[in-house]
Amino acid sequence: MNWIILIIAGLFEVGFTTCLGKAKETSGTTSVLWGVGFFVTMSISMYLLYRATLTLPMGTAYAVWTGIGAVGTVIVGIIFFKEPADFWRLFFICTLISSIVGLKFVSH
Repeated sequence: MNWIILIIAGLFEVGFTTCLGKAKETSGTTSVLWGVGFFVTMSISMYLLYRATLTLPMGTAYAVWTGIGAVGTVIVGIIFFKEPADFWRLFFICTLISSIVGLKFVSH
């Protein structure tokens, strides 16, 4: 169950980085709303990370959480922010995903 909580926490990390990117692109009330979204999703993400680390090893949980956030943020950047999707970028994203899966398998 705590692995599921950790995955959800990682997805909320993607949410807060996405909100941060959208807040940067906008101005006025829209920017403030994205900023509020940033703080809400960041708070949820941190709380869920805390819950997951009650039973999972801290180092593994943190690495998986940041990995999910990094991979998800790059994917969101490619899809929504028109960031480049060249071979090397995708290669290293796949390497990161492999590392995350590996950490899950070697954790007790």
